[in-house]
Amino acid sequence: MHGETQKRSELSEGRLREALQEAGAARLAGAEEVWVVLDSSDLRKPHAEQMEGLMRVRDLEGKLVPGYRVLNALGITPGARGLLYHRLFSSQEPGFESEPREYRQAIRSVGQVLSRLTPRPEVTWLLDRAFDDEALWGVVWAQEHHLVVRLQHLDRLVDAPDRRGRWRQTKVKHYGFRLPEVGRIQTRLKVRVGKQKAARLQTVPAVLYAGPMRVRYRVGRAAEQDPQTRAVWLLRVQVLGSDLRWWLMTDWPVDSPEAAARLFQMYRMRWAVEDAFKFIKQSLGWEQVQVLALQAIRSLVALAAVAAAFLFEWGVTLEWPAVQLLAQLGGWVPRKHARPGKIILTRGLRRLLDLLAARTILTEYLNQHGELPPQVAAFLPDDFW
Repeated sequence: MHGETQKRSELSEGRLREALQEAGAARLAGAEEVWVVLDSSDLRKPHAEQMEGLMRVRDLEGKLVPGYRVLNALGITPGARGLLYHRLFSSQEPGFESEPREYRQAIRSVGQVLSRLTPRPEVTWLLDRAFDDEALWGVVWAQEHHLVVRLQHLDRLVDAPDRRGRWRQTKVKHYGFRLPEVGRIQTRLKVRVGKQKAARLQTVPAVLYAGPMRVRYRVGRAAEQDPQTRAVWLLRVQVLGSDLRWWLMTDWPVDSPEAAARLFQMYRMRWAVEDAFKFIKQSLGWEQVQVLALQAIRSLVALAAVAAAFLFEWGVTLEWPAVQLLAQLGGWVPRKHARPGKIILTRGLRRLLDLLAARTILTEYLNQHGELPPQVAAFLPDDFW
């Protein structure tokens, strides 16, 4: 399929995104608090040569291959999930400015959608290291939203209290290593501990350190603006027996063990969402799309995002009952320390869709003919309908 007809289709990426946002926001309506995970991932096309607008992305081994970038935002409440943004873009397309601009556009778009909800929820953005950008934080704060972001620029200068309580300018990494301990938690991670030869999924203890600091930022790219100052907190998470640590910054106060544990669990949720995006991309065959025109690729991947939105309504971790049911449909038998993999969940999804398709076909046949053939009816329980 060449994809030229897709350019004339009303099912454009923009229209599908608007529909996704409307449906996603509707699922989150009424919640007092919404967490938003912004996820940037690669759509790899390692053997493609003629597809329009190919850029360079990383494969699983870190090598550069042709592909595109995909940006998604998922809203999460205690009882619902809603896909709030989807866009495929390339640095090689006409008019492209920068990836940070794409990120800022996504945050503003989601903010506009959530601002129309009544009552207006309190929004917290959960951002990984790709979004360690002061201008991006400024866009979040300009909308009166909160953020939890994992830092990667540890040489950044901030204002923080010294050991005598006097505020001084220092680097994030210097301040982070003298933070006081505020709590300890048990968490499940894939990590190598002690003398283990390889990383494995296991329950490990982690120590939480936290303290206040102040950062400077600008809103957007307005370099002519005087920088603004924001009071924030630095949370360092250290896994005992391992070199693994996270440096998290948030504008939520982290002044108690409960607050520190809550912030860590908030950020940990984005890992589950990242895994869910990977699973959905694999299950729906996003990387198998074969069309030439960039607009056609966008439309087809956006259609896959519609299906992804349906799957996210089920949940993002095994703790969600609907995900447990999907695993059981795939043949998973609950056992201690055993969790279903992507193959099991994909099989469960296919079996569910087969069941729904069969029910629809049987219902249509019954409506047309009044009864099912006895050979078929014999397989169905009396309460099937």
